[in-house]
Amino acid sequence: MRLVSFLHPVALCWAVLTGATALAAEPSSGANPALRDGSSALAPAQPNRAHNPLIWADVPDIAIIRVGKTYYMSSTTMHMSPGLPIMKSTDLVNWRMASYAYETLGDNDALRLENGKNAYGEGSWASSLRYHNGVFHASTFSANTGRTHIYTTREPERGPWKEISFEPSLGDHSLFFDDDGRVYMVYGGGRIMLTEMKPDLSGIKPGGVNKVIVENVNGLFGADQGGLKGEGSQLFKANGRYYLFNIASPGSRWARTVTVHRADAIDGPYEGRIALDDRGIAQGGLIDTPEGKWYAYVFKDNAAVGRIPYLVPVAWKDGWPVLGENGKVPMTLDIPAGAQGVSGVSGIVASDEFDRQPGDPALPLAWQWNHNPKPHDWSLTKRPGYLSLTTSRVVPTLLEAPNTLTQRTFGPSSSATTRIDVSGMKDGDWAGLSAFQRQYGFVGVRMANGVRSVVMVSAETDKPEELASVPLSGNTVHLRVDCDFEPAPELARFSYSLDGKSWTPIGRPSRLKYTFPHFMGYRFGLFYYSTKTAGGRVDFDYYRVGQGAADRR
Repeated sequence: MRLVSFLHPVALCWAVLTGATALAAEPSSGANPALRDGSSALAPAQPNRAHNPLIWADVPDIAIIRVGKTYYMSSTTMHMSPGLPIMKSTDLVNWRMASYAYETLGDNDALRLENGKNAYGEGSWASSLRYHNGVFHASTFSANTGRTHIYTTREPERGPWKEISFEPSLGDHSLFFDDDGRVYMVYGGGRIMLTEMKPDLSGIKPGGVNKVIVENVNGLFGADQGGLKGEGSQLFKANGRYYLFNIASPGSRWARTVTVHRADAIDGPYEGRIALDDRGIAQGGLIDTPEGKWYAYVFKDNAAVGRIPYLVPVAWKDGWPVLGENGKVPMTLDIPAGAQGVSGVSGIVASDEFDRQPGDPALPLAWQWNHNPKPHDWSLTKRPGYLSLTTSRVVPTLLEAPNTLTQRTFGPSSSATTRIDVSGMKDGDWAGLSAFQRQYGFVGVRMANGVRSVVMVSAETDKPEELASVPLSGNTVHLRVDCDFEPAPELARFSYSLDGKSWTPIGRPSRLKYTFPHFMGYRFGLFYYSTKTAGGRVDFDYYRVGQGAADRR
């Protein structure tokens, strides 16, 4: 098969996660940890081969393209800024951060965490990634802005990315450049639409194609309907045929299923079939290699760590793509592992000593702010070698705090440590290191009535509770959070140290739970906020990420 044109976004689906049933982890043997469905995360028979999951971290809604021998991948990070991350690989297995398509999606109260509003679980959703006539196109859509956004550049690692946006917000869309020069977006849920775009991508073309191409994706389940309506459209063209990928689920069981429809013309008629139904691993598209091999890229809801990517071999039979091995997703791949490691995260998370040399970027690409940052309230130059955070307004809890700086957690276990100077805190201030999601937990420092204390706080019941407090006589303290995602139950553990060597547990382990509206796996977060008087300051000396249980001292 010859790849002629390819695109992908993957839709975010609230219904799948709210309706899905979490599977308990089964015991694993040897050194191979078990995923929550009981399958091994590693490839025990061939340790030199790549394994699934590709990345044991929250990298959902992936879109992948190949340009020559290089692959590019985009993903969803919703309310984080910068957003629409672009990753790069030469082997489809080992990925590293390349850039972000935007610094901030928009400028309104929700995206700024102001006036009681927020963009949790919103921001920018599933992206489409394309390469056409020497230009990279990354597109997304947003309920916060009510618009469809398209970002373009010729150099995705250096930018700049230029933006075009228009109304309306086309949900779960895919951008598609056809061979005849016409441009389309495919979008919708359940009922899939094809809409022609203006040649300059500035909006929908007046008088262009605008029609339903699949009336009901879930019709493939026959009478067993009522589940997740087909969404997450991805369209590509191979050997003159058009192939449309979606996810859906039957009504009797909320299990992600890959569906595919094909047609000889872009506007149909389309015929369809179920392409993969295995452990809920679904929602993705197709990619080919320079050697002519084909794969499907998909992801799996994996509880509190988030939605994690898988790669599935594809064969062609009678003009249809056949996914997996005997209908199953293999855990070992026919690709050399390279430096993949257990979690596959080495290129998307990073320790940071906050030392900067002339010409260095302000922050490594692994970092993202929770919502739009307040530029005047953080600095790497006020105290060289430190991240300085200040406050300019009062908020009630961590969820409303601006300038929380985050990175992904990862499985099967991961840890983050930091050292913080709290000499500039004011009464009513809180600062520290969090396992961040709606039901967060953190270890940090609270200042009340002129007294500083090391505290552990848990919001696993949606109401923040201070579960432990230890007086702090000095100005500095080291903080640590360990997240264990396998085996169940998933927990965060908190500790502190006065010398960075001997660690003392504080409070109790906090249960980790993937919840709405955040719709995101847990993140490590450095934070500082004021509940009484703004204007204080704290300085973070370093941020170090590790394998969690594997490197506990």
